[in-house]
Amino acid sequence: MDWPTGLLGFAAGLLISVATAPVGVSGAVFLLPVQVSVLGVPSPAVTPTNLLYNVVAGPGALLRHHRAGTLRGPLTRLLVLGTVPGVVVGAVIRVFAVPGPSVFRLLIAVLLLPLGGWLCLRTLRRACRTAPAREPSSRAVTRLAMAVGVAGGIYGIGGGSLLGPILAGRGMPVAKVAPAALAATFVTSVVGAGTYALLSLSVTGDIAPHWSLGLACGLGGLCGGYLGARLQPRLPETALRLLLGVLALGVGGLYAVQLLR
Repeated sequence: MDWPTGLLGFAAGLLISVATAPVGVSGAVFLLPVQVSVLGVPSPAVTPTNLLYNVVAGPGALLRHHRAGTLRGPLTRLLVLGTVPGVVVGAVIRVFAVPGPSVFRLLIAVLLLPLGGWLCLRTLRRACRTAPAREPSSRAVTRLAMAVGVAGGIYGIGGGSLLGPILAGRGMPVAKVAPAALAATFVTSVVGAGTYALLSLSVTGDIAPHWSLGLACGLGGLCGGYLGARLQPRLPETALRLLLGVLALGVGGLYAVQLLR
């Protein structure tokens, strides 16, 4: 990796994490297309590289939440218990079942287009009513976390990056969801990156993460995540949710268009 590529990765990680950390998203979901289309990370190495980004970037926002005392609570435990086994299954599926770039782009579009549209609609409906939405049960949260963990292992986002907008859309306050989702993202990313590293010992091809680029992006995310967590109490919740929804729709639409060409 040359210096311009490293600086670009650092800047991308910094800017993305500042915008996404306030709602409990590490930013890996939006960093992935930058790595594929701009930085040239091959598939499937882009997935463990994205997980490495989460590992390096995660402590920034988590440190801020720890100082604020918002990491304690049952939601964090439920998310971690569900996403950790799921991310291992997802990593195995990613390596042995969907290694091709076309299938991977289809998966990105299928995940992000409905998620972005659903998040925007839920946010607009929530802004028009005064009664809060009913929060999901503990059992439903754990099952959802496991399913998202599998998708996160395939997609390289740790799981918590999908859980954050989903739980926020289900009515949970962002102040409660954000630290728990970021903690789950960090733990599952450590497990997922380790799983890919082990698989790279027995499978040929670009399976191992691109360490230097992942570290460069992660250092940007480390700084941006801390700043984003500090900004959370000062930013309007509705605007942030809409921003995440629009970004998800844009990225998913981009990959859908590429598939149709």
